[in-house]
Amino acid sequence: MSPSSETAHGQRLVIVESPAKAKTIKGYLGPGYIVEASVGHIRDLPSTAAEVPDKYTGEVRRLGVDVDHDFAPIYVVNADKKSQVSKLKSLLAESDELFLATDEDREGEAIAWHLQQVLKPKVPVHRMVFHEITKTAIQEAVANPRELNQRLVDAQETRRILDRLYGFEVSPVLWKKVMPKLSAGRVQSVATRLVVERERERMAFRTASYWDLVGTFGTGRTPVDAANPETFGARLASVDGKRIASGRDFGSDGRLKAGSTNTLHLDEQAARQLAAALAQTAFSVRSVESKPYRRSPYAPFRTTTLQQEASRKLGFGAKRTMQVAQKLYENGFITYMRTDSTTLSDTAIAAARAQVTQLYGADYLPDAPRTYASKVKNAQEAHEAVRPSGDRFRTPAETGLSGDDFKLYELIWMRTVASQMKDAVGQSVTVRVGGASADGRDVEFSASGKIITFHGFLKAYVEGADDPNAELDDRERRLPQVAQGDPLAADRITPEGHATKPPARYTEASLVKELEDREIGRPSTYASIIDTIIQRRYVFKKGTALVPSFLSFAVVNLLEKHFGRLVDYDFTAKMEDDLDRIAAGEAQSVPWLKRFYFGEGEGAAGGAAEAGNGDGDHLGGLKELVTDLGAIDAREISSFRISEDITLRVGRYGPYVERASAVEGEPGQRADIPDELPPDELTVELAEELLAKPSGDFELGPDPVSGNMLVAKDGRYGPYVTEILPEGTPKTGKNAVKPRTASLFKTMSLDTVTLEDALRLLSLPRVVGTDPEGAEITAQNGRYGPYLKRGTDSRSLTSEDQLFTITLEEALAIYAQPKQRGRAAAAPPLKELGTDPVSERPVVVKDGRFGPYVTDGETNATLRKDDDVETITPERGYELLAEKRARGPVKKAAKKAPAKKAAAKKTTTTKTAATKTAAKKTAAKKTTTAKTATAKKAAAKKAAAGKPAATDEG
Repeated sequence: MSPSSETAHGQRLVIVESPAKAKTIKGYLGPGYIVEASVGHIRDLPSTAAEVPDKYTGEVRRLGVDVDHDFAPIYVVNADKKSQVSKLKSLLAESDELFLATDEDREGEAIAWHLQQVLKPKVPVHRMVFHEITKTAIQEAVANPRELNQRLVDAQETRRILDRLYGFEVSPVLWKKVMPKLSAGRVQSVATRLVVERERERMAFRTASYWDLVGTFGTGRTPVDAANPETFGARLASVDGKRIASGRDFGSDGRLKAGSTNTLHLDEQAARQLAAALAQTAFSVRSVESKPYRRSPYAPFRTTTLQQEASRKLGFGAKRTMQVAQKLYENGFITYMRTDSTTLSDTAIAAARAQVTQLYGADYLPDAPRTYASKVKNAQEAHEAVRPSGDRFRTPAETGLSGDDFKLYELIWMRTVASQMKDAVGQSVTVRVGGASADGRDVEFSASGKIITFHGFLKAYVEGADDPNAELDDRERRLPQVAQGDPLAADRITPEGHATKPPARYTEASLVKELEDREIGRPSTYASIIDTIIQRRYVFKKGTALVPSFLSFAVVNLLEKHFGRLVDYDFTAKMEDDLDRIAAGEAQSVPWLKRFYFGEGEGAAGGAAEAGNGDGDHLGGLKELVTDLGAIDAREISSFRISEDITLRVGRYGPYVERASAVEGEPGQRADIPDELPPDELTVELAEELLAKPSGDFELGPDPVSGNMLVAKDGRYGPYVTEILPEGTPKTGKNAVKPRTASLFKTMSLDTVTLEDALRLLSLPRVVGTDPEGAEITAQNGRYGPYLKRGTDSRSLTSEDQLFTITLEEALAIYAQPKQRGRAAAAPPLKELGTDPVSERPVVVKDGRFGPYVTDGETNATLRKDDDVETITPERGYELLAEKRARGPVKKAAKKAPAKKAAAKKTTTTKTAATKTAAKKTAAKKTTTAKTATAKKAAAKKAAAGKPAATDEG
């Protein structure tokens, strides 16, 4: 039966998650089908107590889960989905069959189950699944539906309840002991700990210096061509049989590791002396070792490897990668992008092999198809790898895609095709060169080469590396043809100094790999986890590196000391195993949740401390942990010693350094820490410098008119002047008086500002005069710089000094000019920096309304306080642009809707609320609701509004 034909079944309703997916599928189905989107989840646990039905009270109302009755979840239809649910019900009433076509994973299965529960269909229900959105795949899915997989639904529900309990119980502890509006999560807290621990390693790291020699040796023969060199470079390997120390021989304390007895550590002086002693040495080839080289193709992409490669090659963050991949999937270009499988279907293998022959020739096609076994534990092999869709792959040029869509599709296409190509083969060679120094020491240099005789899959695709200094697989290093005993001349022997480097910070790509290697969480959630810890300000990006904030140090410190097991890597991995066992039907959900929450069952922990950090039952008991908070010292948790008398503290308004006063009872010195200062850069010297900076109130003198003292201050948004109002001046209410305040000009500083400067700044805005029509013209200093204002007509001034010097005639002349619309003619760049490695566009420094900035024509990034136009390097420019891209576009705050009149609340409304808040009010306004119930709901709303909502993100 063709799914596009009118049948005896009448009308069929197909429900998918997204409108884009619905639009694509609709084109593959005929008039007998209606395709509509649920727009994600339609039902979930309540986000606040106000959403919980009135019949629930106490802990059930707070958690949205009834922990005393087998952890029964309280589900509510999302306020912003009520209109969509009504639409779906209406469409279902006119349909004869229902197809639930959500994604075939735990999340998709749960959405399908919730749809069935809410819509309560009285017609046949089918579960329609597919891994790609092509006409053939969709028609096969309609023709071969299955039943809902309740086991997957139960597994997803268990995860959801677990994350709710973790988030809603642990987050309030952070509010009380660290800062309001923080969140904890089963995976996000562990991911944050990983980033913090890496920064701790960097802070504890001590650099070691070491030297070696690099020699350039020649055979004396004339080179035939560039592909056959007769000179090569080699590095000093040993002296008198002792291996020369390199970076791997030193520990994080800057000392040689134990067991390095046969290692020689050269310093600068020793290296230079040895180089001098080798000036007249006759060298020869001591050995030539040749081995065959073979490199097999990389497996097709799964979710995590796609995120890693998109980060390395395209500069995409994990979230951006998944957004683009989702779009490609919904529009029928690739298969489902959330997968932990590297399997390709027979159809896909045939398509890839055909394209190999077509594009590269039969020589590049292996005799048998390649298959790849998944390395991910509990991988869902029913899913395919991420690949181009269809039984014939479209080349990137054939897709009509552009921008990010084109780039990511091309990456996926190249990787898939390359996975079905032959190995790359060649030869790797190691040459040892020896000689005796003038003082009798025996030295040996070593050189390695690689020649690729058949590139195989490397013709199509070369994998990137997280280390920017790493050598990629297609790189060749050719050495001259030499044999043992051949004499060599040293053209140059050069001493080279090196220093060990601290471990690199995680990037999004390397953090994804670390989480997967440790088997923490599910790969499909990593993008949202990384986005969460960035949005929560636990981590910020510096270039591509993930840098922990000082806030995250306080949070992780608390969790490690008082909830140690909850952020233990092995514990989190064991929980993942347990959840997979529940999904496989090998364990039961309710007993497992009881052990996690109450600590029940054999081997349960006996107390809060034991449950948090002991070695008993790995689930412990969360409830007791969050009940006993008396041992948590909030000040101690947020304090970190920098030196004997300087302490870093994480306060409610941000981090600061503090030096206690020598006189008991008197306040000590404090200084704010600059935003986005990497923790490993807060040295004792920098702390001293911050404390030495003027940070208090600088009295400039009294205002000659009001008598109020004028002071200069350094605020979070820059230096400014203000007045101190007399005691007793009302600060609130309709009679409140606000002190006059004005920012310092760019040419002023706290060290040099005077009372006269302050009086001039506070005199603004200045009345310049009136125009012939009687309209007043004023000179004002605003957010975008100095300007003139006449009614609603504003004109920019060229300098801040003009605010005090411009005359009425000059102002009228400015207004006589036509007002410039749009952008002014582009000013020439202040400096050219080169080509950005990500966007591949020229980068220049320009002067803008907020000061100088770097731009590649797509992204703009303002220069920081320490950057200078004259001295800024290309690398620094690229770094600023990378940071700006990582932060994404600035989100504009949504305008608040005007408050409704009280009288309107009493009326019954039938319109669907546009926002959650409106929906909540509508539910409370029904005239059939008893007054007591209304009062309870109002009280609940008030209570919910009084504190920030806990989060339960994984």
